[in-house]
Amino acid sequence: MTTAGGGWTLVASVHENNLYGKCTTGDRWSSQQGGSRNVPEGDGSWSNTVTFGTAEAATSDDFKNPGYYDITAENVAVWHVPNNELVEHWKLSSFLRYHTETKFLSLYRGNLYNLFKQFPVKYNVGSCPANHGPSVPVVYDVGDATSNHNLYGPHIRANTVPGFITFRAINTENAAMAICSGVKPTGCHNEHCCIGGGGHFPEGSPRQCGDFTSFDWDGYGTHIGWSASKQITEAAVLIFYR
Repeated sequence: MTTAGGGWTLVASVHENNLYGKCTTGDRWSSQQGGSRNVPEGDGSWSNTVTFGTAEAATSDDFKNPGYYDITAENVAVWHVPNNELVEHWKLSSFLRYHTETKFLSLYRGNLYNLFKQFPVKYNVGSCPANHGPSVPVVYDVGDATSNHNLYGPHIRANTVPGFITFRAINTENAAMAICSGVKPTGCHNEHCCIGGGGHFPEGSPRQCGDFTSFDWDGYGTHIGWSASKQITEAAVLIFYR
């Protein structure tokens, strides 16, 4: 844990168990309550101390351990690992691995729990683009900014800049998403590249709702229009602290 800048600790994973089930059971990072306007924060997992899942099953189910809110860290790392991979295969099978180096978490009391206290993932908490949270540059260990960008649909690529991780992005309809993996939004259609949505998505509700929000707007895994590729849709997002 002290070599080459120190070790990374896995604290969470976001896994889309059923993209066709919009804010239904298993969507712990968004809402399991149907995306109702009456529950604007959904399950509130980004800023509460509820834990779930196991580290060993982090590519098969959502995962959150006490380190998510207990650890005082400086940086985050993200791995994109195909669903259902065993722990011993994560490193070889991951097709994207990147991390921050700016120690940005020091500005937010050392973890994402406190960052999302300041930037709540909640419907109608602000507008786009005025009320986005921070966009932090990332360094790639596997893959690169271009390959990451290309995993999203062509329409959203035209509305984002690669090479960043963005927190608490808001869309045109004032719905909030927790993390945009590998990109910084320049437009307001962020539901097509960001994960962990707040409780309510007005447009086509609950069509946009879920842990991977609206990655399937123009068809599941079609990689056309606003739809993400099948590769990134069928991979868990593992979150580490250091």
